[in-house]
Amino acid sequence: MKVLILTHGTRGDVQPYAALALALKRAGHEPILAAPAAMAGLAGPHGIAFAPVHDGPNTLVNEPGIREAIETNYRGLRGKKVALQVMRRSKPLMAAVFDDMAGVAEGGADLVVHAPGVPGHHIAERLGVPAVPAALQPVWVPTATFRNPMVPLPLPTALNRASYLPIKLMLRSFGGIADELRGRRLDLPRRRGRHDILRRPDGRPATVLQGFSRHVLPGGLDYPAWVHTTGFWFLPAPPGWNPSPELAAFLDDGPAPVYVGFGSMAGTDPRRLGRIVTEALRLAGVRAVLASGWGGIQAGDLPDTVHRLDQAPHDWLFPRMSVIVHHGGSGTTGAALAAGRPQVVCPFVADQPFWAARTHAAGVAVPPQPQRRLTPDGLAAAIRRAATDPAMAAAADDLGRRIRAENGTARAVTILESLS
Repeated sequence: MKVLILTHGTRGDVQPYAALALALKRAGHEPILAAPAAMAGLAGPHGIAFAPVHDGPNTLVNEPGIREAIETNYRGLRGKKVALQVMRRSKPLMAAVFDDMAGVAEGGADLVVHAPGVPGHHIAERLGVPAVPAALQPVWVPTATFRNPMVPLPLPTALNRASYLPIKLMLRSFGGIADELRGRRLDLPRRRGRHDILRRPDGRPATVLQGFSRHVLPGGLDYPAWVHTTGFWFLPAPPGWNPSPELAAFLDDGPAPVYVGFGSMAGTDPRRLGRIVTEALRLAGVRAVLASGWGGIQAGDLPDTVHRLDQAPHDWLFPRMSVIVHHGGSGTTGAALAAGRPQVVCPFVADQPFWAARTHAAGVAVPPQPQRRLTPDGLAAAIRRAATDPAMAAAADDLGRRIRAENGTARAVTILESLS
């Protein structure tokens, strides 16, 4: 089965789809991962066929004004103004992305799996094959059980399902460029419901994959049968990967350290965040691995008790940590859960506060530590609690076993095979 996987975004957005592609490859199928050119390194070491597409809005995220607005969740009048500017500037960039994806599809496919924000359902319609939306956050399929994690305001329970409408409207904001693609490149007519990713062209519900774990969601879920919450999708370390001698020596030189890493989320003042983290580690009296990440934490001189790291595969690194301090992205949260280690989640934006709240509710993390309110004393206290609470350690170990047992990519492959 030839499976075209279409996605876009930064590393955290793309890596789970690479994991799905690898699982399909190992099951004897022919996956092709179409993603931003900069993400080719996720596919190459595993022998996954990779089709580069335009970097699109990724080219905007390092502009200071835009970065500030994104990482403050577009709060205030200025944030709303920047949001409109980002949307306006993103449209021609996404048009280039859409066009590249249509080009990749000219090679044909038996199935199209796609991130919700890209035109996979239009491309599948042109090919005459099933489209499978694949979501990494619980923000696309309405449920009455909890409000949309992208809606930051408390709502009455009766409005939970309605809170998913803004996501549908956001997708339709790109309807113009999708219609242009349908007409110019795909030779498809306009039709009612053409921008609803949860529906097939004939109006029946699409099969939907959700690449996260039901064990972290609130109880009483009311997802329909055509929505499959498979468990997280983990990309293993590349074949032959080994830690640097310096990292290996540091890990062997004392008790298990604390991991601190916020990916690309470091606010508008990464040096200030670096000072907060460094002082918090000193106050907590712990050894640590500090992952600077892309555009992330910037710290000056570090003591011998802190090892600076660019990045390392989470499936290898996290089980060797005592506590995992992170920003709450869905991929990092899943990896931390699978490692069975207590967590300190310092959310910035988007779905991150949701995962911070859910890990705390599961008993595997301290109360959320929002980065905009982070202080050395507060972070140190959170780390100490996570490192010394036996109930939290036991809960993390138990939930870790359940997360690993789900084998999300294998379950996703089985579902996709049922569609062929």
